[in-house]
Amino acid sequence: MKAIVWTGQLEVRDDVEVRGIRADEVLVKIHAAGLCHSDVSVVNGTIPFPPPVVLGHEGAGVVEEIGASVTKVKVGDHVVLTTLGNCGRCDACDRGAPTHCRDTAGKLKAPFTVGGEKAFQFANAGVFSEYTVVTETQAIVIDRDVPLASASLIGCAVLTGTGAVLNRAKPRPGSSALVIGLGGIGLNVLQGLALSQCGPIIAVDTNPAKEAAAKLFGATHFICAGPDVDTNAAVKEICPLGVDYAFECVGHPALIRQCVDLLDWGGSCILLGVPKFGTEASFVVQSLYNDKSILGCRYGAARPHHDIPLFVDLYKAGKLKLDELVSATFQPEQVQEALDAMHDGSLNRAVLNFV
Repeated sequence: MKAIVWTGQLEVRDDVEVRGIRADEVLVKIHAAGLCHSDVSVVNGTIPFPPPVVLGHEGAGVVEEIGASVTKVKVGDHVVLTTLGNCGRCDACDRGAPTHCRDTAGKLKAPFTVGGEKAFQFANAGVFSEYTVVTETQAIVIDRDVPLASASLIGCAVLTGTGAVLNRAKPRPGSSALVIGLGGIGLNVLQGLALSQCGPIIAVDTNPAKEAAAKLFGATHFICAGPDVDTNAAVKEICPLGVDYAFECVGHPALIRQCVDLLDWGGSCILLGVPKFGTEASFVVQSLYNDKSILGCRYGAARPHHDIPLFVDLYKAGKLKLDELVSATFQPEQVQEALDAMHDGSLNRAVLNFV
């Protein structure tokens, strides 16, 4: 089958195979997969991951086969895939915090072969392939009338961005917010803030073309950052005392510091960007004594079996934008073209079609 593989270089291969399913697993035919910066982070070394690895972690498709013990998913179901692969049996899973599950965290699965050589599955998903194998807990059934290209983005961009607002920050209506970085995650933070009735919602990006998307997804103000712009002063013109919530969606130490500095007393900085492994950031300790908080957030603190159906319902009710996230679709052979478009900032999200 065809897949996009990192072997030390980015390759589209047609000599990829996936093993048979186990009792608790399902085989999914991938229809659509979103291109995320986390996939790029494997290629550029920001996320260290051993090759060969089938990339992709944000996908949707149709179930083709189920294992003997699978009961919640059936053949023909349309599913959104989640990267968690949590066990469903530990204390963390039992208390509704599957992102805290340690039973499966950090374990590298290798259900693929590439040219006969064992190959890993990025983020428990490996959705840049025509087929993948995941555990039953990773396949969330959705309504068949939801376009799979749009649905594919729920599995990372929406869960991480909107989930960070609803599950981690939990802002009160009327809270002020700042979002730095308007990729797929940042745009979904914006719509999470809009759903939460926050305001003002200040969006910051270095690309002036992002303003239209920022306003579409919920921003009330847009600041185009650059060497000639004092971003801190521009934010303070809107919120003189600082903001209640600041979301860093880039993964840069200077921007993390900026978010902390721009918090009002009692404010929270939520870290969503992924810097290079081992990166350190600094802040002035005294400023935190004014009840400021710095919050890490893994995968939007998501509960996929609760959150994904919720987001689908919100989408069908016209309250959550999914179709608007899909700026362009590409075939697997066009992955470099999709990456170039991602890097030039012209897309909200690129989607790869595998059917």
